Amino acid sequence: MTQALGIDIGGTGIKGARVDLTNGELISERIKYPTPDGGRPGDVLDVVETILADLDMKPTETLGVTFPAVISHGRTMSAANVSPDWIGLPAEQLFSDSLGISAHFVNDADAAGLAEVTFGAARDVAGLVIVVTLGTGIGSALIHDGVLVPNAELGHLELDGTDAEHRASNAAREREGLSFEKWALRLTRYFSHLEKLFSPELFVVGGGVSKQHSEFFPLIAIDTPLLPATLLNNAGIVGSALCATQKEQSAS
Repeated sequence: MTQALGIDIGGTGIKGARVDLTNGELISERIKYPTPDGGRPGDVLDVVETILADLDMKPTETLGVTFPAVISHGRTMSAANVSPDWIGLPAEQLFSDSLGISAHFVNDADAAGLAEVTFGAARDVAGLVIVVTLGTGIGSALIHDGVLVPNAELGHLELDGTDAEHRASNAAREREGLSFEKWALRLTRYFSHLEKLFSPELFVVGGGVSKQHSEFFPLIAIDTPLLPATLLNNAGIVGSALCATQKEQSAS
């Protein structure tokens, strides 16, 4: 059995688990802690270290880390819903040196997309699939004929004079107390815009709220099929572990 550790850093929570990469299932308890106020690098690193201690990490294990940012050559080049101190930070080097393990960073939505195309709803789908994660913000991953195109930050498309995620994320729904009916109107506007730009074959929708997909999917008036993410809120953990293992294999 091939396994690796996955850590999913978000704007409100940080979670991690050990993953069986032959089937995408978690083989440990999923550990979760709140993201420290401000989301500064050192504070987040402390929480990750606690999670890895809870999981009894070994120095020889592979670690993947998702993060809500564009990732370029191990650096976090943006920062969504976390401290701006992350912008331009050599995060892979910082985490690897501090944790004593080889850490590999990947955009959070890209990790979810990789998990869904390998084990989930996007598997064996020809053409373009867009994976959208609805959470603190809106993450996105473009998958064409099974191949991930990284760093597609489609939650930051401008709609109605602001970033789409400011109006259509799950956090926006909760913050404004929107009913699913009213939220679905905003999601229709967002997904219709993606349809116009990309003409995808399928949307796969993840994030914790995807567990309630039956309450709002039927209210989204678009032509492209919508499917809930198979791995639900574990997609980031699974995808980060998978990405880290693929990077280490390609480097060896």
